[in-house]
Amino acid sequence: MGLQRRFIEALGKLPSELVKTITFDRGKEFAEYEKIEASLGCKTYFCDPYCAWQKGTNENTNGLLREFYPKGMDLFEVDLEELKKSLNLLNNRPRKCIKYKTPKEELLGNSF
Repeated sequence: MGLQRRFIEALGKLPSELVKTITFDRGKEFAEYEKIEASLGCKTYFCDPYCAWQKGTNENTNGLLREFYPKGMDLFEVDLEELKKSLNLLNNRPRKCIKYKTPKEELLGNSF
């Protein structure tokens, strides 16, 4: 399954009001970004080259993911259940950028 299809599948499960814009880096994996826009009904943007500050939360999250998976590792090689466990840990980790709430709390409130 291609990356765009997986991306669409994952974000398509979220309420549309949560997927209004997506900012990508300039990697080749998003060359077909128009398909993502059309499928999700959102706008996409690309960061300028060598401007990591334009995607601060993304860079921070990449750093957190590297605690589980080293840079350069092919995530297609990771067992889905292992990946789910890692994502669960990350989604329940408080983040400064959302006033020390967890991403799960920010998304679902305290009703989960």
